[in-house]
Amino acid sequence: MINDKQKELLLAAVNQASAAWKSAFNSGNAAGCAAQYEAEAVMHARPFGTFVGTTEIQAFWQNLIDDGFAQVDYINPKIEIQDANSAILSSGWTMNKASGVIHKELWVLQEDGTAKLREDDFEAQG
Repeated sequence: MINDKQKELLLAAVNQASAAWKSAFNSGNAAGCAAQYEAEAVMHARPFGTFVGTTEIQAFWQNLIDDGFAQVDYINPKIEIQDANSAILSSGWTMNKASGVIHKELWVLQEDGTAKLREDDFEAQG
């Protein structure tokens, strides 16, 4: 069972890491985006494909940024705590040139107390 203090620390870490990812994307920093993922993270970007590891993930975000995508915003995000060390974020999202759904961002606490993405599953719908 997870206590209130653990919940608070986990939620704070997830919110901080998610905000850092959005800030990096919105400033055109693909390396900053990739830094929010674990080294062997798996990203399912529908309909684009599956990307494994921070090198492939950074290249995906760099291509999107190079194509002029920007201004990501989450719409009605929900965070569900899984256990003392992980939580799943789901949300709608919008950008200047696309929108869609985040089916699952699995954020996992790291040894340093920060959260990183282990799994990212999202879909572009327009």
